[in-house]
Parts: sequence; C-alpha cells; structure tokens
Amino acid sequence: MAKFAKKKEGDLPAVSTASLPDIVFMLLFFFMTVTTMKDSSLMVANTLPNASEIKKLEKKDRVIYIYVGTPTQEYQKVFGSEPKIQLNDKFANVDEVGSFILAERAKKPQELQNVLTTALKVDKEANMGLITDIKQELRKVNALKVNYTTYEGDAFNNLQ
Repeated sequence: MAKFAKKKEGDLPAVSTASLPDIVFMLLFFFMTVTTMKDSSLMVANTLPNASEIKKLEKKDRVIYIYVGTPTQEYQKVFGSEPKIQLNDKFANVDEVGSFILAERAKKPQELQNVLTTALKVDKEANMGLITDIKQELRKVNALKVNYTTYEGDAFNNLQ
C-alpha cells in the first residue's frame, strides 16, 4: 500500500512569473503617457509680480513664451547683470523677437497660427523700456495677443 506524504504547513506556492512582462509594459506605457518634458530651462531670474485680476490660460499649446529678467549667477559673468530676453534656450536682443515669433508660428499647425498668444514672463524688477521695445516688435509681426504671466495676490505687494 502506498504512503501519502503529509502536506507541510507553511509552504507557499511558487510565484507565477507569467504575467510579469505584462505588468512591466503597463508601467512603461503609464510613465510614457504621464511624463512631460520641459521645453526650456530658465536662464534668467524670474520673480513674477502679483496681480489681483487674473485669468488662467486654457490651452498651453497655443502659447509662445518670452522670458525677461536678469541672468542667473552662472550667466552673469558672460552677459552682465542687466535684464535680458530669453527665447527658448538662448539669450536674444530685442530685434530678434519678431523673427522668433514668426519661426514659432510656422512650427504650429495652420489652424492654430491665428490664435497664438505671446506670454511675457517678466521679472518684477525688469525695466518697462525693455518691455515696450518687445511689444513694438510683436506689433511688427502682428502678434497682438499678449499675456503677462503673474502670481495671484495683492498688487500692492509689488511696490515693496
């Protein structure tokens, strides 16, 4: 007569690794869909002013950003401490703003080219003369929708 072995208590069955590749690919696709890449790194000090009447931009794909401020510490040795204009990842002069806007507009689909907004992210310590010059260049290339990026807060805090 055959003897039956008693089942030992506490033994766990082996983990099935058949579904492991499926789990890995699900995680891969998850991170591919939720990850966003930065368009450009900030090369200027950019402390935005406060404003009380603000409106959030709805569609970020229709926005072209122009940064204005003093260069950060690592760039001050080369470019000085005067406020500069940053277009994507490079410093630019005022006369380069128009060609930058036209180039960015050409990259967008045809149906979005007429609804683009230019967002100015201007440091609160930047002088208004530079901003006026930028706006003149924007008028020359018919980029008339201009947005000033700010933080929500009391506008009187900007005077301190």
